[in-house]
Amino acid sequence: MVAVAIQHAVLSFLADGPSYGYEIKTNFEKAVGPQWGGLNIGHVYQILERLSRDGLVTSRTVSQEVRPDRTVYKITAAGRRELDGWLAEPTTRTAGYRDDFILKVMAAGRRSEEQVHEVCRTQRDARMAELQTLRALRRQHKDEPLAALTIEAAILGVQADLKLIEVADANAARPLLAANPAERSAKPAEGRRAAGQ
Repeated sequence: MVAVAIQHAVLSFLADGPSYGYEIKTNFEKAVGPQWGGLNIGHVYQILERLSRDGLVTSRTVSQEVRPDRTVYKITAAGRRELDGWLAEPTTRTAGYRDDFILKVMAAGRRSEEQVHEVCRTQRDARMAELQTLRALRRQHKDEPLAALTIEAAILGVQADLKLIEVADANAARPLLAANPAERSAKPAEGRRAAGQ
């Protein structure tokens, strides 16, 4: 899904007028700010080649005296329809939820309740430090609307992570997180046998 979204973001820059790969990369990074992370220029050119192959953009080579020739891309009518269609659709997440933290809680729960608490403490400390950094970034980029929005999304994500950590920590003692399921089912049977002796 992310690759497709980047493809449409590239189309949005070309909707403003013809452009070339490095210029699109620079404008994208400037627009979304540091929180998103950089775009690999090779990936940008792969996207442009795919868009060209699919008839969503056209390209032409422009000669330059001092530098190598430059390929300039222009959005087509089909590209504009594709961009309009993408903008009209809701953003949906893929089915399921995957997060390494959930796997750590599972693994820690197979050891002990205290191990779950320790994993939660470590994760909470890391997320609180990340939150501090993001809040500082938000102040630095407050006059850049899209960058500020990206940072705000990251802050909300970290706050959601902190809530998840709180829930996992509070439920550390639940049998769901206890050791091996086979061991849990064996313990009551052993207890019953001891009581019957």
